[in-house]
Parts: sequence; C-alpha cells; structure tokens
Amino acid sequence: MDNNSCIRQQADLEQINRCKDTVSELNESFDYLANGLSLVGNSVRLKVLYLLFEEDRLCVCDLSDILGMNISAISQHLRKMKDRNLLETDREAQTIYYSLTAEYEKLLNPFFAILDKNKVLEAI
Repeated sequence: MDNNSCIRQQADLEQINRCKDTVSELNESFDYLANGLSLVGNSVRLKVLYLLFEEDRLCVCDLSDILGMNISAISQHLRKMKDRNLLETDREAQTIYYSLTAEYEKLLNPFFAILDKNKVLEAI
C-alpha cells in the first residue's frame, strides 16, 4: 500500500515549486472555502442559503413556513451556519432575521447562478 511509484520521465521542478507556493499562499483561503462548503453539502442548509441569497433576509418562522419544517429543525441548521460565520443576524424587536455574510454571498453566487431556472442539470 506504500507503493509511491510514478512513471513520468522528468519532473518539471519549476511547475512543482510554483504549485507548492500557490497552495501554501492560498492555505487560509482553502480553509475558509472548505468551512463553508462542508455545510452546503446538506440539502436543507443549501435551500436555506439559497433563500437567504434570493430574499436578502428571513426569520426562522419564514424559513419554517417556506420549507415546511418545524422551527426547531430550522433553528439547528441556522445555528450551525451562524457558528461557522456563513450567516449574520439582525434583531428587530423579538424577531431575529438571518442573512448571508458578504463574503459567503460572493462565494455562493456562482453556485446559485447555476441553480437559477433549474440550470444545474444542464451544467452537468
């Protein structure tokens, strides 16, 4: 299982070093992206993020009504995403509204553009 063989004739050391430098420089960005994308792998959270992207902000009751789920379940998903800095909150009296952070809104925009008008199946 420890067989690390390679059949290339000659290594492009310039390319290898350039790639190592790039990966090293982008390490924090990779971590940031992985943090967000790990949560997006859940279809409920993806729907919530999409709705917040489209509507700018919604409360837990709105999301519960839209998705047909109980408030407790929605709240758990929102908490996970807020804890990982995908969401921010704004309180108006007793109601807490959720919205995407500016960073994740920019990050998720290309993904949601594919979802728009059900183009996701055409893209793959």
